[in-house]
Amino acid sequence: MTDENERHAEKMRKIKAARDKMMETKTEEKGLIMVHTGPGKGKSSSGFGMIMRCIAHEIPCAVVQFIKGNWDTGEKTFLRDRFADECRFFVSGEGFTWETQDRERDIAAAQNGWKIAREQILDPEIGFVLLDEINIALRYDYLDIDEVVAFLQDEKPHMTHVCLTGRNAKPELIEAADLVTEMTLLRHPFRDGVKAQKGVEF
Repeated sequence: MTDENERHAEKMRKIKAARDKMMETKTEEKGLIMVHTGPGKGKSSSGFGMIMRCIAHEIPCAVVQFIKGNWDTGEKTFLRDRFADECRFFVSGEGFTWETQDRERDIAAAQNGWKIAREQILDPEIGFVLLDEINIALRYDYLDIDEVVAFLQDEKPHMTHVCLTGRNAKPELIEAADLVTEMTLLRHPFRDGVKAQKGVEF
């Protein structure tokens, strides 16, 4: 082994020892409240990635999709056609709020979605629930943020994971969450006149 390789191996041994020591203190398991927010792409995609993991690990899961109701998304088609037994998929929205242009309908759709979401979260058979784009409904006050936070903190079963996606997550939700990821935007093709495309955006 060369001197450079030996130095590298010794460095990695020290890192591993420190890592192993740290991991010895991480013993708790709990259902997480996760928030994916920010102006960048990937919030829903990451949430659906966790849905795929749950299916692979045979953890029953559910999706409640707010806002994107009229979109024929790939994830909706994929999960409903191929994994309906493993993942329940609900659509509560009727489209983006600038498309419906009817606040009362938007509120009613969001309230119905939240009712379904609570039922899925409380179902003892379900281990993971993705609330896709719920942050948009919260941002426009279609749902009461205090009610949502109180439910997640006080009524969510201890081992049930919940992921909430969408831009502009409210501070109350960020404060209540166990894990918060903010997607940043560095560049987007929309600025160059490129429309949303299948397989990338939906």
